[in-house]
Amino acid sequence: VVLKIIKHYQEEGQGNEVVQGVLLGLVVDDRLEITNCFPFPQHTEDDADFDEVQYQMEMMRSLRHVNIDHLHVGWYQSTYYGSFVTRALLDSQFSYQHAIEESVVLIYDPIKTAQGSLSLKAYRLTPKLMEVCKEKDFSPEALKKANIAYENMFEEVPIVIKNSYLINVMLWELEKKSAVADRHELLSLASSNHLGKSLQLLMDRVDDMSQDIVKYNTYLRNVSKQQQQKHQYQQRRQQENIQRQSRGEAPLPEEDINKLFKPLQPPARMESLLIAGQINTYCQNIKEFNAQNLGKLFMAQALQDYNN
Repeated sequence: VVLKIIKHYQEEGQGNEVVQGVLLGLVVDDRLEITNCFPFPQHTEDDADFDEVQYQMEMMRSLRHVNIDHLHVGWYQSTYYGSFVTRALLDSQFSYQHAIEESVVLIYDPIKTAQGSLSLKAYRLTPKLMEVCKEKDFSPEALKKANIAYENMFEEVPIVIKNSYLINVMLWELEKKSAVADRHELLSLASSNHLGKSLQLLMDRVDDMSQDIVKYNTYLRNVSKQQQQKHQYQQRRQQENIQRQSRGEAPLPEEDINKLFKPLQPPARMESLLIAGQINTYCQNIKEFNAQNLGKLFMAQALQDYNN
């Protein structure tokens, strides 16, 4: 499955192009065993009549006919510098997890993998976030009541990769044919391009967070302005009733003030939480890059001392 995911990205993923696919397998005791997968085909705007659901059903039916695990257990997606904490991923994972409780999403990072270590992580939505998504109420009050922050939106599931003997043999053959002539190249430091790109993406998300803060401050100002208008209206109404009573006239009937001044809708909080989660991911990436470089420096120094 891992090799199929990597192969899918190498064939169809270009730069920041994201590739996705379906995970198949079965549940054994308290483990989810992912034993097969197939990619979503690339289609253009000309393929407007392409039905992804129908395509998945036909693929699973074909796999069942040849006696291959065909049970739907989640999906996978590549990521560009860790940019996977998005509303699209949240909505897709909710759909999978709502239909099949055991579903997970595998996130494959080709950039980290190219640095010498496989980057593959599995995530699920937490039960609290699942309840909020079912209600479709992402207001600040609902999220506060559910006690949801960006730290507890997703839960990471530990992964254990098991290879068959034939796969191990193939990996040994690939290692022999590796284009890396000098193994010491693996000790080269991560290029500044990776750190620079991560910092640029981090700054972009901070700007997005700043814009959300501006929207929220604007909402607070509008609420304050509306409260003042309500107060002024009530005062005018009260004075007018006093004048009518002094003239012996009946006071004006009470009106529903909420109909005159409709309550303002607060900005959705979910986008801010996703942005905060993405900022945290970028910070972790930068931290890992720095730790990786530090480890390579120690290894290079130790190798040099050994050679001396």
